[in-house]
Amino acid sequence: MDFANNPSFIRQGPHPAVRLALCALLSIALLIGDSRFGLLEHIREALSVALYPVQRAVNVPFAGARHAIDFFTAQAELKSENDALKSQRLRMSAQLARLATVEREYRELRQLNELKSSRAEGGQLAEVLYTGRDPFSYKLIIDKGEDAQIRPGQPVIDSQGLIGQVTRVQPLTAEVTLIIDKNHMVPVMIERTGARAILYGYGGGVEVRYLPSHADVQEKDLLVTSGIDDLYPAGLPVARIGKIERNTGATFARLTTSVIAGVQQSRFVLVLNPKQHVPPRPPAPDAQPPRSTE
Repeated sequence: MDFANNPSFIRQGPHPAVRLALCALLSIALLIGDSRFGLLEHIREALSVALYPVQRAVNVPFAGARHAIDFFTAQAELKSENDALKSQRLRMSAQLARLATVEREYRELRQLNELKSSRAEGGQLAEVLYTGRDPFSYKLIIDKGEDAQIRPGQPVIDSQGLIGQVTRVQPLTAEVTLIIDKNHMVPVMIERTGARAILYGYGGGVEVRYLPSHADVQEKDLLVTSGIDDLYPAGLPVARIGKIERNTGATFARLTTSVIAGVQQSRFVLVLNPKQHVPPRPPAPDAQPPRSTE
């Protein structure tokens, strides 16, 4: 650059080379003085305090962007974790329901096995496959049939009491008519007194009919099979007496009864073997007259 052609008011002060040398010497002196004696420490502190608002203002957009990114990232992670927890809860609920079902079935099977061992007539365990297709009748289909020597008329019980009887047999399955069916009757007796009666199904429940008003019957009395027929063994729990109504002048008492067995809940049942009929003892042969001796 030609400084000779510059205006006179610009060409004031020392030569630029001299100024450069002076600045360099001043910088070196400041560096040495600051490093040895800390001459600029207070100046730096003052400048940092003065420039702090500027730094904050410059960092605000970057900090806001960083916080926004962290927020949306945390939201995505929380949503993913929440979805995973929901799926896990559904799986655990399903497993818990299956476990409860298996536990209930195991308990039923254990009770039926104990009942089978305690019954003199014995029986066969069967699983309920499905209910009858007729909505106006109460029947069950079990997985035992002619292949298991099942015959019509055999009583069917669960761990609580009488359910019904086998009414139809197929090669691999059998049909069980429940005691709550409207065409079903069971000879029963009041366990406490031994008074006999007939329990009728009416399509969804059972009731005792034609019991005299003066009969000795109380609420919560247990009705068991009487054993006077040729089908049910004596002593099987059937129903329990609820409310009793004795109207003045009425011939028969009106009883409300409830079934004890799980006629529509049991998964496994016990088909009792038919009664073993003891053949009558043949009469003793007539005594022959003694031979006469001549």
